[in-house]
Amino acid sequence: MKRIILLAICQFLLVTTIMAANIDSLKVAADSAYAREDFDKAARLYHRIAKAGESATVCYNLGNCYYRNDDIAHAILWYERAFLLSPGDEDIRFNLDLARSKTIDRVTPKHEFFFVTWYRAMTNWMSADNWARTSVAFFVLALISISIYIYGRQIWLRKVGFTLAIVLILLTLLGNLCAWSQSVYLQNRTGAIVMSASAVVKSTPAQSGSDLFVLHEGTYVSIRDNSLSEWAEVSLADGKQGWIERKQIEII
Repeated sequence: MKRIILLAICQFLLVTTIMAANIDSLKVAADSAYAREDFDKAARLYHRIAKAGESATVCYNLGNCYYRNDDIAHAILWYERAFLLSPGDEDIRFNLDLARSKTIDRVTPKHEFFFVTWYRAMTNWMSADNWARTSVAFFVLALISISIYIYGRQIWLRKVGFTLAIVLILLTLLGNLCAWSQSVYLQNRTGAIVMSASAVVKSTPAQSGSDLFVLHEGTYVSIRDNSLSEWAEVSLADGKQGWIERKQIEII
């Protein structure tokens, strides 16, 4: 039995090593193709890497390939995926905004309560993993502050320890909340990008439905109802909503 388990572990490590080496070689080949400005080949290679495991870097590189080929819809799609995985990356944010500026549709977001805007900006400051690490650091510092409060011999030192402990515990809870929010958003992806040159949004999930408005490639939409096989109910940041054919959008 021990021999079987040991053999299984060895096989797993061997397969993992081979896969890692293969991904590394694909990464080198993709980077080389991008440097030669062979963006089609680079995109194909980056796609193969992305299938093995999505990462912000690979998604960002794919976005760059499509952007250099003037495929704005796919560029925005992959920049959005990269931003989802690494929301604090300024390069990703800049390129995403640059690609969005080349889209046709101009959607003015509805006014929202300032606290919602502030919380969303704070949550997107870091990824879920980074928020989790930050929370752990705050918690460790809180424990140290509690120790200072308990074992400190001077009154002022105990007061400082108590105050810091309260602040750090609150920061720990806030960090966990941000990490949870990022994790939920990453797992339950409701954002999508219009991939068709133009897409008519209907009042009902049928071709016979009334035409409400037209969207163009690269526009971001939020999916409200994804239960139908051929249609999805979507909404825009300005509050407009309707039904669009699923084949005309791709989920981030």
